[in-house]
This record gives sequence, C-alpha cells and structure tokens, in this order.
Amino acid sequence: MTEGKNFDAPQVTKDCIEWIGSWFEENGRESRAIVGISGGKDSSVVAALCVAALGRERVIGVLMPQGEQWDIDVSRRLCDHLGISKVVVNIGETVKALSAELEASLGKELSRQSVINLPARIRMSTLYAVSQTENGRVANTCNLSEDWVGYSTRYGDMAGDFSPLSSLTVREVKEVGRVLRLPDEFIEKTPIDGLSGKSDEENLGFTYEELDTYIREGRIDDEEHRKKIDELHRKNRFKLESMPKFLYLG
Repeated sequence: MTEGKNFDAPQVTKDCIEWIGSWFEENGRESRAIVGISGGKDSSVVAALCVAALGRERVIGVLMPQGEQWDIDVSRRLCDHLGISKVVVNIGETVKALSAELEASLGKELSRQSVINLPARIRMSTLYAVSQTENGRVANTCNLSEDWVGYSTRYGDMAGDFSPLSSLTVREVKEVGRVLRLPDEFIEKTPIDGLSGKSDEENLGFTYEELDTYIREGRIDDEEHRKKIDELHRKNRFKLESMPKFLYLG
C-alpha cells in the first residue's frame, strides 16, 4: 500500500497525456487508439486522454452490446461528445453460439464464472480484430482499484497494448475525468456487471471509497471488509503477474 498524499489531478492528467503521446511515438506513430466504450468512467476517461494526446481523428470508439443494451445511448453520447468515430459490434449472437457449442461439447452447462467472463473475452477479441484492421493499438481501461481485488477478466478487459489508468484508483480516475471536463453523466455512471443487474460495489460487498482509502492510506473502518479486500488481493494477484514459465538453462 502507498502512503496517503494529495493527488494533483491536473498534473497527473498532463503527465498521462504526454505518456500516451510518447508511447505512440515509439509503438505506432501513425496508428490509432482503439477504445472499448461502455459509457462509464474508465472508458470515457481513457478515450478523452487519447483524444487529448493524439487528436480525435486517431481515436476509434468500439461499442459492443450483448444483444439489447439499455444504456447503449450513453456510449454513443460519449463518442459524440469527444467527436470520435465509433464502430458498433453486437456480440450477442456470438456469445450465444459459442456458449451453445461449448455446452454441447462439454455435455454440461457452463459455470457461472464462464458465463460472466466469456463476453469480456469476446469483446477483447473484437477490439483486436478492429485494431489489426484499422492500424490500431488497443487501450486497456482497467483501474488500480479493480485490479487490486481482481474485479476484471484475464484476457478480457485486463488485456490491451497500453494502460493509462492502471496506477489510478477509482477516486483518482474521476478526478482526471473532471480535469478533462467530462460531463458527470460519464464520470458518475454506476457500473453494473451486465448479468445480475447488480452494481460493482454490490457484487464486491464494499464501496470503492473504502477500497481506495485502504489502498492509498492503509486504513479502513470495517474489519470484515479489510479481511475481504486482503483475501481478494491475495487470490487475484496472479492476474497481474507474467505467466509462470519453466526456465531451461541448458
């Protein structure tokens, strides 16, 4: 855990924009940023940072509803607000077809965790297909708070070519969003898992405010929540580490 300190949002925003620009200079001078757009704070802030670093003509927003998505208009409005081009790819039938094929081959229903993670992995495959067709680089949109407790899908939303927010907590991401003058509609949109209808905080069992304070300052009032956060961090740390490999020294 890091020591609590004042967060200089304007300076961090400036530094992140410069970092994105430098990264693209080294890893794709003529390429475009490909951002999966949910309309929530993370994808909104990442897209806005990329626009500031590269210009709106070099950012593509990819909307990937799974069938009918009640809040898809929020994603459309974010793209319109930033003035970036958008691509809509509905993954609903793909998820259904692959789920049916898997269940037929396995002779059983997919586990609940497979049902939750499969769409995220199909979305990432979609982003890379768009990226390789449009000379792009895929933006990772995860933040430190979600990564800390493993609230993300390995080879799904955890993947990407560059990651602007993975060192920032939820609280800090929102502050960056305000520096970028994003409307509250995008910064404060309640994230839901898309399956149970529950919010992220309802699924986790604690608030991001608690989690962020614990990460940055090492303090939390609820002992049960502390234990849960520590256990989730311990169990999910492997997701952020390189794949273990057998080392042959011959």
